[in-house]
Amino acid sequence: MKIIKPLTLLIFSITIMLIVFIIAIKEVRLWQTDSNLMVNDVVSEKMNSRLPSNDDIFRNRETAITSAIRIATPGVVGITATTVKYKQSPLFSDPFWRFLMPNMPHMYEQKAQSLGSGFIQDPTGYVITNAHVVEDATEISIILEGGEQHAATLIGIDQKTDLAVLKIDANHEFPFIETTNSDEVMVGEWTIALGNPFGLFSETQKAIATAGIVSSLHMDFGIQKSGQLYTDMIQTDASINSGNSGGPLLNSRGEVMGINTFIFTGGNQSTGSIGIGFAIPINFAIEIINELKENGFVDRSFATGLAVQNLDAQLAQTLGVEYNYGVLVVDVVKDSEADKAGVEVGDIIIGLDSKRVKSDLDIFNYIRAQDLRKGDSIVMNIWRNGVRLNKSVNLGG
Repeated sequence: MKIIKPLTLLIFSITIMLIVFIIAIKEVRLWQTDSNLMVNDVVSEKMNSRLPSNDDIFRNRETAITSAIRIATPGVVGITATTVKYKQSPLFSDPFWRFLMPNMPHMYEQKAQSLGSGFIQDPTGYVITNAHVVEDATEISIILEGGEQHAATLIGIDQKTDLAVLKIDANHEFPFIETTNSDEVMVGEWTIALGNPFGLFSETQKAIATAGIVSSLHMDFGIQKSGQLYTDMIQTDASINSGNSGGPLLNSRGEVMGINTFIFTGGNQSTGSIGIGFAIPINFAIEIINELKENGFVDRSFATGLAVQNLDAQLAQTLGVEYNYGVLVVDVVKDSEADKAGVEVGDIIIGLDSKRVKSDLDIFNYIRAQDLRKGDSIVMNIWRNGVRLNKSVNLGG
């Protein structure tokens, strides 16, 4: 009995310890489960906070391009220009009808419409576009975003630089587009062309957008057969098509860097874009635009105070000079710009700004090609008594 009692006590003690141990293990497991649940809840909450909502997804679709388009679109307009052409009546070429109706009119009117683009420069309703969009127009109609239409008055036009200024015939403020400094445009930066390609503005009642980059800068094409001067152009691969002429070329901030003007096409049978389009830099355009707004035209008259004679081989030999090209100065008006610059009778002008001059026509062509006007200056490269000199001459009025 003495042995059984301690054994019973031992067994009882071990049993109690096992029960306590089992309970302790269960409590630990329950605590770990609760902890894991708490951690999982925290992780899930963090993950859910990182997942974008539907609103976030929409906002994340907003880019510099979409923002620029949204900012600028209200200031872009579609332009419809109506011209009147006169054609000979087909009946007049027939002797029989001329005999029967001797008083028959020889000519008849035919109206034609051309489509283009433009943008509003300021809240008073001045619109900038290309000259070739509105030249010879008898009626001009402006279509605003939303389809609102107004007549417009031609304020000024300059065919040489292919720029024109219109004024919307309405007495209220209009949304307009800010301009940027086109001297700071970089090759490779985003560009957006807004406008009225193929007249689609009338269908959508808002500007059509295409995007690309600035492909090149300072592209010179000189004076065209039509008389237009295209120089220092911005090249872009943003699609520009028929009807885009006169519309804005924007940067990624929605500011005008240039005015879309012409494109290269895929051949004689193609009128669509192949990714080579050109825009007039806005800095250059603003100078012309301000003069058109002030005067209605661009004054290109100038005077130098010089009278010159072409230099040929015979005259060069007579004068004993080493050049057989250039122009000989035969008179200098007293107190003229040339006189003030130090040009003298007997000087031979062999160049302008280091461009060779072969005849007096080269002087006028150079000034015309550079679109120089009163107040501008040129450097005359002169040969005088065996010495080459450079004289800076202002163009006077």
